[in-house]
Amino acid sequence: MPIITISRGSYFHGRSIAEKLSRRLNYACVSRDEIIENLDEFHLPEIKLVRELNDAFSILDRFPHGKKRFVAAIRSAILNRFLSGNVVYHGLVGHYFVSGVSHVLKVRIVSDIESRVAGEMARENISEEKARYILKKDDDERRKWAMFLYGIDIAAPETYNLVINIGQLSEDEAIDIIAGAVTFPSFQETAESRSALVDLAITATVIRKLFDFPHADVVSKNGRVRISLKVPESQQSLIRERIEHILSSIAEIKEYRLQFDSYF
Repeated sequence: MPIITISRGSYFHGRSIAEKLSRRLNYACVSRDEIIENLDEFHLPEIKLVRELNDAFSILDRFPHGKKRFVAAIRSAILNRFLSGNVVYHGLVGHYFVSGVSHVLKVRIVSDIESRVAGEMARENISEEKARYILKKDDDERRKWAMFLYGIDIAAPETYNLVINIGQLSEDEAIDIIAGAVTFPSFQETAESRSALVDLAITATVIRKLFDFPHADVVSKNGRVRISLKVPESQQSLIRERIEHILSSIAEIKEYRLQFDSYF
């Protein structure tokens, strides 16, 4: 069951193409905003901002280890949503969480600046000068946000399987290309790619649930989880009990091993 992620360098084509494509393929369509709205840990509408992201950088400082907690929460939510397959996800850096999973078709939609400016002018009823300013600011802040949270450049073409320039191509023609590509054998789910996705989801879920232990190192392989962290020897028994209680709620874990390293 292939998965499609769509990142956009065009203000409106990404969402529109994702929605049309999901109807064409009879896939579920999931947005980044939808994922964030369901994060119990974060009820901050500012985090959903597409523009003015510079103002959003400080929002996560309201939480202990806010940046790390937010990444853990959204990573876990997206990966667990992907486990059901047959999904089109559109939003910032969805492709980043599944970079090593072969049955994910990673798409970026871009558009020439003149078309984007014309679309922005019509949509917002603003001047050409203001439209250009807004679009440049939007692009810069989205790249800064991705770099701030994930350390990646969302515009780097090598992180995608397809980069489609909407200009001479119409949205429907772009959808034809994506719908054709997702049928290729290289994007079909295999036992190995499924296992890779499951392990990523388990790891993300464990990290998310271990919010009280932000420095824990978590690795999952074939459903077997290893957790290591530095803990004062006097607290190891209590912390082991707490972690084992947390892990018992994650049904996908086949077995786990806790490794404590003492502070020196």
